[in-house]
Amino acid sequence: MLKPNTHYAELKTSYLFSTVIEKTEEYKANHPDKKIYRLGVGDVSLPLCDAVIKALHGAVDDQASKDTFEGYMPECGKPFLREAIAGYYKNFGVGLDTDEVFVSSGACDELADIIDLFDLSNTALVMEPAYPAYVETNTLAGREILHIKSDESNGFIPLPDENIKADIIYICSPNNPTGVVFDRPTLKKWVDFANSHGSVMIFDAAYEIFIEDEKFPHSIYEIEGARSCAIEICSLSKTAGFTGTRLGYTVVPKDIIRGGMSLNVMWTRNRLSKTNGVSYIIQKGAAAVFTPEGQAQIKDNIRVYKNNARMITDALDKVGIWYTGGKNSPYIWVKCPHNMKSWEFFDYLLNRAQIIGTPGAGFGECGEGYFRFSAFGDPEDTKEAAERMKELLKE
Repeated sequence: MLKPNTHYAELKTSYLFSTVIEKTEEYKANHPDKKIYRLGVGDVSLPLCDAVIKALHGAVDDQASKDTFEGYMPECGKPFLREAIAGYYKNFGVGLDTDEVFVSSGACDELADIIDLFDLSNTALVMEPAYPAYVETNTLAGREILHIKSDESNGFIPLPDENIKADIIYICSPNNPTGVVFDRPTLKKWVDFANSHGSVMIFDAAYEIFIEDEKFPHSIYEIEGARSCAIEICSLSKTAGFTGTRLGYTVVPKDIIRGGMSLNVMWTRNRLSKTNGVSYIIQKGAAAVFTPEGQAQIKDNIRVYKNNARMITDALDKVGIWYTGGKNSPYIWVKCPHNMKSWEFFDYLLNRAQIIGTPGAGFGECGEGYFRFSAFGDPEDTKEAAERMKELLKE
């Protein structure tokens, strides 16, 4: 008789963001005359840039001609896109071989798939508060998960603890949900820790384009020693608005050898076994992101989101509420006023000001009493939400 994966029963009954959507829809149904101001789920509000749109149209036209038609894609990505991504890393002083870059359908998919590289006896270390996928993918696999907590006392940036031994280490910088960014000395400590213990770091760099201060690296490979211990997972979702188009990339250096096996070779074999590659049309659109024209255009959009973040943080500053993030990150992590619980503050903002955010409790125990705002909303709506927030929180 078939036995189902009983680890599904270990997950929370409701996924964080689906609960936010459910509560929002319920409010809309009961208050059809009220406009909702969405600063919650981190979907983008600006369309794909012109360079990408032109490339997508050109790729569609390619599919209409026998001479330019493309069928199955190389499982690890077309060379033109892998080369473009490797070229992008040169901006950070990082040299990558083309076959160290793997094209994917998005960072979330890769976060789930990458753990195929590791035996179930390996433990995973998750820094809380944490993006739910780190915990849930390992829970479904049946892996033991260790937690290292962070809070205001360490600026939500935990340091390695020699009392906690882990085989897989998750780091997200700029961080989702807290908006903090790990500086070079801190990342060096984590790289040294991973190398000394034979661990592998999963470095989530989905929001690197928001970094503007030089003290913060865009890539983990800017840190000496990272090539021998770190896998980097990136996305074009927030970088270039590909949330509905879906494309990401993963870097697996050839230097990572564990148990006599190359993780680069293993991941290549994994892709050959488990995917037929990403659509040619989408890969052509993605390649346009890395052209000079594409880079200029997506950075124009990023400036809009940065201004959204500035409007939110200005409002918080005026009412004296503690927060992190918002400058080198699209997320603002707020301490709930008057010792409110996270979901209590969610209901308060929704009912009193029609503002949607994300309760911190959904990111782990350390998130209780905190709240995440996203800067990806419509600029005019964000401006109005910031004003409403400022007036409401004066109370």
